[in-house]
Amino acid sequence: MQKKTKNKFKYVNPEDNIAEVISLYPETAEVFLAYGLHCVGCFASSFDSITAGAQIHGMGLNEIEDMVKEVNYIVEENKKLIKERVQKS
Repeated sequence: MQKKTKNKFKYVNPEDNIAEVISLYPETAEVFLAYGLHCVGCFASSFDSITAGAQIHGMGLNEIEDMVKEVNYIVEENKKLIKERVQKS
């Protein structure tokens, strides 16, 4: 996954590969599942982008954007928790 400086998303972008995202940020799988994107465990996740997988499941662009925002929120919160735990030890 490449970070795009002009992109409005901090960690995960709609065009990122589903399997790569879940590999890097396993905590995001629950968000995908909650939105009905069950390809987190499907072979298609190895070649589908978040957008492609979501559109196959009938999601519109606004819903995809909302899902990716939530994914990024979960990643950010998880990073904060890890940082806090490290600082406490």
